Amino acid sequence: MLNATQTRGLLVLLLSLFCGHFGWGWFQNNAKSKSPQKEPVYGETPDNLLCFLQLTGDLDDCFCDIESIDVFNNFKIDPHIRKLVERDFFRYYKVNLKRPCPFWPDEGQCSIKDCHVEPCPEVRVQHAWLICFNLTLPKKECEQAHELGAVNSTLSNQTKEAFADWAHHDDAQDHFCGLDDEMSPDAEYVDLLLNPERYTGYKGPSAWRVWNSIYEENCFKPRSVYRPLNPLAPSRGEGFYKWMEGLCLEKRVFYRLISGLHSSINIHLCAEYLLDEGWGKSVWGPNLHEFRQRFDPAETKGEGTRRLKNLYFLYLIELRALSKVTPYFERSFINLYTGNSQEDSSTKELLLQVLNETKAFPMHFDESSMFAGHKIESKTLKEEFRLHFKNISRIMDCVGCSKCRLWGTLQTQGLGTALRILFSEKEIKKLPENSPSKGFQLTRQEIVALLNGFARLSTSIKELHNFRTLLKDQR
Repeated sequence: MLNATQTRGLLVLLLSLFCGHFGWGWFQNNAKSKSPQKEPVYGETPDNLLCFLQLTGDLDDCFCDIESIDVFNNFKIDPHIRKLVERDFFRYYKVNLKRPCPFWPDEGQCSIKDCHVEPCPEVRVQHAWLICFNLTLPKKECEQAHELGAVNSTLSNQTKEAFADWAHHDDAQDHFCGLDDEMSPDAEYVDLLLNPERYTGYKGPSAWRVWNSIYEENCFKPRSVYRPLNPLAPSRGEGFYKWMEGLCLEKRVFYRLISGLHSSINIHLCAEYLLDEGWGKSVWGPNLHEFRQRFDPAETKGEGTRRLKNLYFLYLIELRALSKVTPYFERSFINLYTGNSQEDSSTKELLLQVLNETKAFPMHFDESSMFAGHKIESKTLKEEFRLHFKNISRIMDCVGCSKCRLWGTLQTQGLGTALRILFSEKEIKKLPENSPSKGFQLTRQEIVALLNGFARLSTSIKELHNFRTLLKDQR
């Protein structure tokens, strides 16, 4: 115990340290304010940084503000959907990681045909090979990317037996939509909890080419127009937003959805970054430097704010889809089957809790404004919309990192399912109460992708709040 004299002495010492620190900070700031002013650089002003930290205001193409989404997601949605995707029905996703890239030669090495490649050590990754560039990644980074990008395919014998039971149950249901390659012998179940989406070291020209193909060839864009900050384009993209202003709503929406998905994935990688590999245990956490490189207005010439707003826009689209599909799951015979009736019932109850929360959101995106023109033109545009998106889902087969491909495929399918729901309003309204419908049906795979995809967006918005806090503390 300290006596009275010691206590007073300690208080004086602390007060002097505080005053000294405050005085030195004031002196530094005062000295800076009197120093010669350099030419302003875009995004470096305190006002721009403050705007970046707050990220407030209305979103374009809809009547909703960012603050409302933040509060709604972080307090109403995020806690419940995190629990939901941990349930057995939602934690296992069936995916084919062996399907070859259909758009450029798939040599099992590199997505750029003419570069010299050096394979990483021969380690099987779900029977697919991860190969890296010796031109862009040093050997140590290549090996790290290989290890971090590997898919953990560990499943217990009990779990494998359960999958056979699930397949038997699903085969007995009425399917009226294409199963794509879910039935392929190369498709395997993956435990998503054992394979979290996080930094893998996959970067450089291989990753750029995938995203470049998505943006440059599938976003209703002429080749003469380049998006800003495209590392593979000969132009800075100065005319991009002027071009976008002349687009119809549907084509603007398409671009914003893809941009929002790209932003969400980048936030996941920044939030779950490999910080330390020491002492035999990897340490994962937020990397503020990586986050600022992708989203800080000063680092991105103002693009970061647009990217983040597109994330919120994508969130609204999928939120609207979940609210619209609620009647489908409210029917008593819809069962989230895993063979454990007690858990299945509990999982459905939790799902309905999440869906009812989505219905209560007061500022939903109004999808009725889309494809609302001339009937024939609208039908043609909707089909073009669908084919462009399907093309993007195939581009995911060109991703050179198994774990990145896994999560890219899942989130793309989740968004595709959300769009199908929004464009099937009439069929959903006609759903029979006590029997399956030939007009609208969701497969297990689509349900798992839809909810996990939305959970990823929810996590992105929650992590964005955490990054704001870190940035404020850094100031």
